[in-house]
Amino acid sequence: MKIKNILLVMLLIVSTIGHAQDAVNDAAEAYSKGSFKKAITLYESLLKEGESAPLHYNLGNAYYKDGQNARAILNYEKSLLLNPGNGDARFNLELARTKVIDKIEPVGEFFLVSWKNSLQSQMSVREWAVMGIIMFILFIIFTVLFIFSRISWLKKVSFFVGIFLFIFTLAANSFAYSLHKQLTNRNTAIIMAPTVTVKSSPDNSGTDLFILHDGTKIEIRSKLSDWSEIQMENGSVGWLPSSSFEVI
Repeated sequence: MKIKNILLVMLLIVSTIGHAQDAVNDAAEAYSKGSFKKAITLYESLLKEGESAPLHYNLGNAYYKDGQNARAILNYEKSLLLNPGNGDARFNLELARTKVIDKIEPVGEFFLVSWKNSLQSQMSVREWAVMGIIMFILFIIFTVLFIFSRISWLKKVSFFVGIFLFIFTLAANSFAYSLHKQLTNRNTAIIMAPTVTVKSSPDNSGTDLFILHDGTKIEIRSKLSDWSEIQMENGSVGWLPSSSFEVI
């Protein structure tokens, strides 16, 4: 009886994988033929089964070709959140951003912070975590060599290599933790409404501060009922309806 149940589960898994692959192929075919709305529908249905960097990337391409720039940006951002090292998604995101009306100049970062963020974005959470484990194992090996080796030059090499590996292990785990935190605490979003007025307070009677357009990226600071306090890359702060944006 147990063997029969196992076989049924395996058959279900194979069937599900096969169905998903067929849907991916159908979506790719629709995209290649210029049926972008059909491709969008198929990719969206696949994403309901679980997030995937390649699916978000392909969906972003379909939205971009269909003229839905804000949704293209949203999906490129989601793809990069799952796989920061995807150069194609990053390039296409920058291309889509050129069509956004709002040109927000970000507040300057300290160069070490910019360098750290650039390095961190080269790999995904899983890749940094695996790298951290590998570096830690190598660190243990070189530590053992340093402790037990009687050869002078080997002890020196083991010592300095061990220090490097220890620092790299800490950095890799720090990058993995930071990226994991971004995945679990999603506090950035893309404006979806064609135009939305940012208010000084969470109500329609608040003072108008500035206007944002679809495709603009914002950071969510807090929520109150149907309103969200947001911050721009240039440091500007205000309130807008939560229905006007979608979280990355």
